[in-house]
Amino acid sequence: MRMESDTFDELDLRLLDALEINGRASFSRIGAVLGVSDQTVARRYRRLCDEGGLRVVAVRDAERLGEDYWTLRLRCVPDSAPAIAEALAKRPDTNWIGLAAGGTEIIFGTRPRSPGDRDDLLLGKLPRTPRVLEIHAHQILHRFYGGPSGWLRKFAVLDDDEVAALRPDPRPATSGPARIEPEDEPLLAVLEREGRATYPRLQRATGRSESAVKRRLAALFASGAVYVDVEYRSEILGYPTAAVLWITTSPAALHRVGEALAAHDEIAHAAATAGPSNIIATAVVRSTADLYAYLSGPLGRLEGVQHVEASPFLRRVKQLTYPIPAR
Repeated sequence: MRMESDTFDELDLRLLDALEINGRASFSRIGAVLGVSDQTVARRYRRLCDEGGLRVVAVRDAERLGEDYWTLRLRCVPDSAPAIAEALAKRPDTNWIGLAAGGTEIIFGTRPRSPGDRDDLLLGKLPRTPRVLEIHAHQILHRFYGGPSGWLRKFAVLDDDEVAALRPDPRPATSGPARIEPEDEPLLAVLEREGRATYPRLQRATGRSESAVKRRLAALFASGAVYVDVEYRSEILGYPTAAVLWITTSPAALHRVGEALAAHDEIAHAAATAGPSNIIATAVVRSTADLYAYLSGPLGRLEGVQHVEASPFLRRVKQLTYPIPAR
């Protein structure tokens, strides 16, 4: 992968990969690995935030927490989808939203905090929205790729030694299932807005000592309950085209196809689902021609794939945070 931009270059690409490996690594640590000063890293980081849509945030891992996660597909009255998408983007239980199908379709992911919240959205608010014509709900059953696994890792932007030097320090082993306690909410409220928040800032937000904050954060990361993720506009890398793929396989081929998708460079996320299709994947490519080449080539050749529908995004309303910075 190479940067195809007049604004960003190879160092910016390497910085993005470093942040996918360890989003909370200090600028000095990243600079030592990349061979530049911490001031250079800080300057590049700020420019990526201002001009490339870069955000580093903490994410609760619904799969590790044993919580519901859904992908919803809404068909809307023409001209109503943008307003509905913007309203959904303001909800704390949505974490990515895109407009597709000529602007009449909204596709989004949601992680309800409770069965009551789930029912309120799926059985209450959405069905009562008069300009929503059709709702397809897909419950995520198993993640093949995505979540803590960053897309740039597939391109080996950094070599093995650089990756090893950036990986977070070993975390203490935890016993029992991943769990977020009520007293963790002030800590996560900050990190879900700014994943690189300093320990003194987290101390002020929680009222705990700095050492207590470090221990609890380390435990949350070690259990897998929370991880640090990175969002940015893929077009700055020369990959402006993204599409959701709705894939139907035979039951016997489900896991095999999902594992194969996880190895494809084009796939940024893939999961098994309960719903109208049994795999949902997100493909990120350079052009519609490349999307066609992928659908008719690597994906089309997978044994067991029975049906594929592609929904190219017209616009991303929300990735991990909202609002997405204006271009």
